[in-house]
Amino acid sequence: MILTDREIKLALDTGTLLISPRPNAEAFASTSVDLTLDPTLSEFRKAAMKRYFDPGEPGYAIDEVLAEETQRVVIEQGKRYELEPGRLILAWTAEKLDLRKSPRLAARVEGKSSLGRLGLGVHITAPTIHAGFVGRIRLEMINHGQIPIHLRSGMKICQLIFEQTLGTPEKGYAGQFSGQDTSSNV
Repeated sequence: MILTDREIKLALDTGTLLISPRPNAEAFASTSVDLTLDPTLSEFRKAAMKRYFDPGEPGYAIDEVLAEETQRVVIEQGKRYELEPGRLILAWTAEKLDLRKSPRLAARVEGKSSLGRLGLGVHITAPTIHAGFVGRIRLEMINHGQIPIHLRSGMKICQLIFEQTLGTPEKGYAGQFSGQDTSSNV
């Protein structure tokens, strides 16, 4: 079951859902709430030689790979970041989400159609925000279009669609991305 704007606001008012800072009234649509872009991005370094990722290798650690293969970029206030066609970056939402108070609440992060029509994707394969999640949402952003897209800190970048689970999970979310934040390079 998808929550409506009324139910999302009620969950925020009662504290069963926390979004910090709380989105303003314009951020709500009938069944979603918009989140904004944090100034911190991770940009993949350009390869000077042939390299590859091998996620099936024993001991493969995504955080170590990303720390080695990306560099931190901060969009300064009033400035913009130019996302070139075909370029993948990792970004964050400015807002922190906390789903720990309601074990029956999960969410999906989706792009904004106005940005998607320009070719901007905000996730590749990871739209699910599991019940019990806490942290900022990491975005896998790519420009699928033909023209560079300028990104600005604080712009509306994605939307969350909240869903009530059919039951209560046996355990809360304890995956590798629990509590993720912009403090690391990855």
